[in-house]
Amino acid sequence: MKNALLLLAGLLSATSALAGPKVELVTSLGNLEIELNEEAAPKTVANFLRYVDDGSYKGTLFHRLIPGFVVQGGGFDSDYERLPTYDPVQNESGNGLSNAAGTIAMARTQDPHSATRQFYINLGNNTSLDGGRRAGYTVFGKVVKGEEVLERMSLVPTGMSLQLRARDVPETPIILEQVRRLPED
Repeated sequence: MKNALLLLAGLLSATSALAGPKVELVTSLGNLEIELNEEAAPKTVANFLRYVDDGSYKGTLFHRLIPGFVVQGGGFDSDYERLPTYDPVQNESGNGLSNAAGTIAMARTQDPHSATRQFYINLGNNTSLDGGRRAGYTVFGKVVKGEEVLERMSLVPTGMSLQLRARDVPETPIILEQVRRLPED
């Protein structure tokens, strides 16, 4: 875990030549600041910002947590009811961005073009999600502030949820209280 956090800290300190729009994720465990890469993933960023701008991430849950792998959210309300979605977005996983620790990507089904509102943040280097011969999972930004929040999330105990019929569900809900665009610098 310590090596993953050191790697994440290095990623967070790296600067990019082109700064994209930033959003703040206000969670029950603290705030994260995400820089989006609309140059590499324009359709995915536009899709994500649509949910940000309509306010529909407010009160959603991080419903899946696998320490060292991912924390996933945005698709369920506090009663674990699936939320309505816009049309799926075209997969942009061949954009040169990798599922490295501290990046944000779109969750999807087996259909590569099925991503809607659910996203995940990589808690480790998950290059197996990048694809190759097959479509991967679209990375569209990175955490630039709040690595300590990701560490707190990774410590939340998880278990089986009969309601979701899923494992790796946080036993104490991690709530996404608000997501908002930050003013451009």
